[in-house]
Amino acid sequence: MADEERFNMSMRKFLKQVGVTSQKAIEDAVREGGLEGKGKLKVQVVLTADGTSLKHTVDGEIDLG
Repeated sequence: MADEERFNMSMRKFLKQVGVTSQKAIEDAVREGGLEGKGKLKVQVVLTADGTSLKHTVDGEIDLG
């Protein structure tokens, strides 16, 4: 397997893990906070990587229905 292919597979695995675990954490927070159907939830993700200057921030809103 080429290095680039290995990198891409590892990246996709990490991003899938981020998506799945983040969705569960948000669902739990909404349920525990009794927020279902109550407007929008402002969310933020900050991505860093040890040994680099990476600091990538994504802001968003989730419609709670």
